[in-house]
Amino acid sequence: MSTFPLPLAPAPSSREIGGRLARIRAQMKAESVEFLVLTSRQNIEYFFDYQSLSWAYNARPLFGIIASTKTFVVGSTAERRNIEHRERRFEPIYYSGYLLEAAGAVVKTIAASDSAARETVAIDYGQDNFGRGSLELVDGLRGRGSRAKVIAGADLIWRVRMIKSAFEAELKRLSFGIVNSAFDEAIAEARLGMTERELQRDIQSRIILKGAERADPIAMLFAKGDFVYNHPPTDRRLEPGHYIWTDFRSTYGGYPADRNRIARAGLPAAWEVACYRKVRTLTVELCRAVRPGMTGGDVYRRFEELWAQADLGPVYSLASRIGHGGGVDVTEPPSISASSEEVLAEGMILHLEPKLEKDGAVFQFEEVIFLRQGGVDFLSDLSPESIPIVT
Repeated sequence: MSTFPLPLAPAPSSREIGGRLARIRAQMKAESVEFLVLTSRQNIEYFFDYQSLSWAYNARPLFGIIASTKTFVVGSTAERRNIEHRERRFEPIYYSGYLLEAAGAVVKTIAASDSAARETVAIDYGQDNFGRGSLELVDGLRGRGSRAKVIAGADLIWRVRMIKSAFEAELKRLSFGIVNSAFDEAIAEARLGMTERELQRDIQSRIILKGAERADPIAMLFAKGDFVYNHPPTDRRLEPGHYIWTDFRSTYGGYPADRNRIARAGLPAAWEVACYRKVRTLTVELCRAVRPGMTGGDVYRRFEELWAQADLGPVYSLASRIGHGGGVDVTEPPSISASSEEVLAEGMILHLEPKLEKDGAVFQFEEVIFLRQGGVDFLSDLSPESIPIVT
């Protein structure tokens, strides 16, 4: 058990960052991409280990550039002190001004190495990798010449980021320890009559006090059959028969702890106890069945077999998947769905969370696994064997 509050998370080693850069360059070479432009906080922190509070503002953006032999971080002159207060693994490029000047600095840096504008530039845009940028950036890169080619770089990035190191897995494990402890303590002190917003604030404050660097707004829902999972917390008061459903968004060491937990207000009926046990058991069994070499579709088909055996009725159908990857983004590829053909590999972190709604109740257990060659490593303590109760 971790001792809270956790200390400041360790920075990735030179070897860790060097391995990430070597792998992304191998992917770039295979796809004939000479430059990869990074625009999102997650990608810049992942490949450069550079943290800045400037992400809170949009006026003076940060960009990163990975080339075949060099790396650059493009920042405003206001970023200079932060960059230069310690040794960096990249070359800084500074601009004076705002977005237009930032985009121009990126284009100028690439043009200095590719004066003929013949090389392909990828930007961190694409599925699950929206990036951050502007038409000024895209138009500037395309406008270098008639042969200039700009493509989406999400596939390149995911082929690297989907495979996690032991260092990453340990940060995820610590992050889950924070939210599990915060939820358990808050539920132990929760009371009938409190509001969704009160419980949300209680859990968020505990998350910060336990060592998380961020506690983004979390989903918090009291409901009895009227579940709206993406609705912000309200002043609805907890009543007997309500189910408490929450989904965490805290971050430690750059790694968010995305995990669903549930509890019940008042004593459950016998059928609720049985459903809780069945859904929890099949979720854990599904996790233990996952192996490298399976596809997401294979995992989904195993889920369907377990669901049918448990005789739980119709599968929750408002989401097209029962699981997803996780890393420095809350959700990442791959998706665990019936149509998924993506092959699972050692080093992936997967969240499996099938859901059952029945007669006003909800049962969901988001369990998180680190995929190993011989099996799986659970990165979070399993959900309790018995449903947590608020009286």
